[in-house]
Amino acid sequence: MFEDLINSLTLNVVIVILLSIVGIWAIISWSYDNLRSLVLILKTLLTPYFLPQENQTLAEKFGNWAVITGSTDGIGKQYARELASRGINVVLISRTEKKLVEVANEIEQEFHVKTKWIAADFSKGRDIYPRIEEELRGIPVGILVNNVGRMYDGPDAIGNVPEDLLWDMVNINCGAVTMMTRLLLRGMVDRRKGAIVNISSGSELQPMPYMAVYGATKAYVRNFTLAIRNELAPYGITVQLVSPMFVVTKMNQYSERIMSGNIMIPNVEIYTRSMVFTLGKTDQTTGYWSHAVQYAFMKMVPEWVRLMIATRMNSGLSADYYAQLKQDKNDNVETMTSL
Repeated sequence: MFEDLINSLTLNVVIVILLSIVGIWAIISWSYDNLRSLVLILKTLLTPYFLPQENQTLAEKFGNWAVITGSTDGIGKQYARELASRGINVVLISRTEKKLVEVANEIEQEFHVKTKWIAADFSKGRDIYPRIEEELRGIPVGILVNNVGRMYDGPDAIGNVPEDLLWDMVNINCGAVTMMTRLLLRGMVDRRKGAIVNISSGSELQPMPYMAVYGATKAYVRNFTLAIRNELAPYGITVQLVSPMFVVTKMNQYSERIMSGNIMIPNVEIYTRSMVFTLGKTDQTTGYWSHAVQYAFMKMVPEWVRLMIATRMNSGLSADYYAQLKQDKNDNVETMTSL
């Protein structure tokens, strides 16, 4: 009987120890997955105060030419300016030639670097890439920033979204990141250095009612980025996933609440400066400390809660969008009446 009691206690102790190990492992895994971006941003910000700074510049680490898609407005334009301020030559790829010329001239005059621009409409699909490849021939591109993206004009139910816009989001948000990466990675592999920066979105976290296709394309960007990071790791290539939350850019002009900005919604200059600072220091980030807090909080709750939050938030933003459309229509009527 005594031996049976000892054996029973021993078995119970073993079970408790095993369950404790499983529990500790689950907590560590959960913490790493949910708090990683926030911790890495804080580490990046605080490390220079305690350890000697790395002397190697981005140009030395990756190369002195960068390609930025969607580079005449918002995050893309500001990213090009930040790289140019660090002495990196930039190739700007966007749709509108006039704006490309203006931004290229502005960067050359202010930062005294070389620029090149390529007018390309990524919504046209595969037909544009042979020309882009030819234009980039002979340029040792060390940094590729896949920034170009297409958003809904405003949050809306999928049945109300024009078919052409749905195709644009697929071709731009999924097609461009895929084909530009494939087009430029061979040179990076041959040189055994380079960086691919893929701009995703906090929308990658869960299904996004009223932004269903946009959210799905950003989930694609996340999965694609994490996969090719492992593929390219043996060649010394950095593949960074950037997942911003709301930033004050033209993409969000359907809502005055977003465009007014606050501590959680930074302007594009502040956000992009922080985001570029993380390049070469972390391979996965939201780009900004308050976005990391939001991202960590969202990942702490079950998907059904995130889905409920996304539904309520986007429903409200959809109401903002339709209110703005109504106001614009009324303003146009008043203008025509006064004429």
